[in-house]
Amino acid sequence: MRDLPDLAPLIDHALLDPHQGLEVVRRCCDEARHFGFGGVCVASRWLPAARERLGPSGSRGPKLVSVVGFPFGAIPAEIKRAEAEWAAAAGAEELDVVPDFGALADGDSTAFCNDLAPIAELGLPLKVILEVGRLSPEALELAVEASIDLGAVMLKTGSGFGPAATVEQVQLLRQLARGRAAVKASGGISSLEQALDLVEAGASRLGTSRGVALMQALRQGDVGS
Repeated sequence: MRDLPDLAPLIDHALLDPHQGLEVVRRCCDEARHFGFGGVCVASRWLPAARERLGPSGSRGPKLVSVVGFPFGAIPAEIKRAEAEWAAAAGAEELDVVPDFGALADGDSTAFCNDLAPIAELGLPLKVILEVGRLSPEALELAVEASIDLGAVMLKTGSGFGPAATVEQVQLLRQLARGRAAVKASGGISSLEQALDLVEAGASRLGTSRGVALMQALRQGDVGS
């Protein structure tokens, strides 16, 4: 049997389905506190409700994470900055930001940096969402280097609206980051075995809406050898 680590501190319990309402947001926060998850990740729309449910910023318990420019990043940089400022004022403790993929397609590193730099200046931990399964090697390398230069503490494999996170994606991001930023695997994490594989590959955070099911499987030891 493989070792079964405590996954709870590594999980960002995600609620990013736009068709869910207030009661689901509150339940997500309660689940995160009950299981000891590392974070709760919500759309900026739900930050005030989640902050109230989790308690004051800086208190013990899950960090409150907001996505910015989610899920496609295709909005003007000024609007993205305004959303990030609003999220910070509403109690977000970390920001998961979708960058300007159009700039990457054009090979325009200046536009890519100008999109992220004002958000990095806010001083909250910055995690940059990279659609590793869709970016060309050249675009991915540009995105990684620019994100790290701007102070990103973590690189995400994807938004969940593209291909599912894979071991190969995690390994590639770790290789490109060269220890300068951590890796968050996100998207399509549906089984305990998959989650453990991603952690063993080097992911230090898992973004998933299936955190409760993963913890139940972990407690039951429901994983292959």
